[in-house]
Amino acid sequence: MGWFRRPTRAHLLLLLMACLPYWPPQAIQDVAQATPWGRDYFPNIRLLDQEGRPVRFFDDLIEGKVVAINFIFTGCSDSCPLETARLRQVQKLLGDRVGKDIFFYSISIDPYNDTPATLKRYGEKFGLGPGWRLLTGEPDDIELLRRRLGLFIDGLDNGRSKDHNLSLIIGNQATGRWMKASPFESPYILADRLGKSLHNWKLPETATIAQATQIRTPSSGEQIFRTRCSSCHSLGDAGPSASGGIGPDLLGVTRQRDARWLVRWLKEPDRMLAEKDPLAMLLYAQYKGLAMPNLRLGDTEVAALLAYLEEETRRVQTPTMSSQVPSHNL
Repeated sequence: MGWFRRPTRAHLLLLLMACLPYWPPQAIQDVAQATPWGRDYFPNIRLLDQEGRPVRFFDDLIEGKVVAINFIFTGCSDSCPLETARLRQVQKLLGDRVGKDIFFYSISIDPYNDTPATLKRYGEKFGLGPGWRLLTGEPDDIELLRRRLGLFIDGLDNGRSKDHNLSLIIGNQATGRWMKASPFESPYILADRLGKSLHNWKLPETATIAQATQIRTPSSGEQIFRTRCSSCHSLGDAGPSASGGIGPDLLGVTRQRDARWLVRWLKEPDRMLAEKDPLAMLLYAQYKGLAMPNLRLGDTEVAALLAYLEEETRRVQTPTMSSQVPSHNL
């Protein structure tokens, strides 16, 4: 037994490594992809964007990305324009990050009519910026995708009409964190979720306490303006639509338009356009053929909204006491 030597630490380490299973690089990659929100879950359907370019949903659009996805159709006259306009506000708040580390996708549920050329015209009407793809594809593929994203409701979305669930989902495919969001949510909150929380809060905080808005309870008219109107219209210099809005500024509108015309316009703009009301047609032509959506407002809501618009007009346009005092420096 004189030939036996006590094993050294290096020998034990080599023995331990020999007993470990071998994982080739491809196997490691497969394990990384075997997550609940990976390639096996999302259908890698083929879609066409507004430029006619083919893409795969998983491979090209969401893998490893932070995204906002909604489903629309260009013939929609109520909810879809509001969703698009609200997301346009979010895109403006995020700036050039959209297309770099955040991506927007609007997928048509009416692919027979929404060709790439139709989607491109739709995007131009809203002035959508880079990083936002409008997509169409095969009807069965799109329904499958909506079901996998949890944005399909049996009995509502599979009827004969094109009424559909208001659908917006945001998420980070790499982390598996996904959440449904209301398209009428504050654009600041949506931008914060896409720009910070879905990036695991690794980005620096840009807002300061001094920039935070004072929290107060809005009137019913102000709430309607914030959730239904501010996506397309500014009110003086308030809100993210203050510059580059896709509809007219509403400050002073209660003094510029006939009251009865305003009430009807807020209740049934689609009928007024169908009847070719002269002022309605003028606004339609002035704003790139972008129709005012029917907001489904009742008499009480219309009265509250008009009262708020008049209140803001009075507040902004009424001169203050200091501005009425003659200056001795002239």
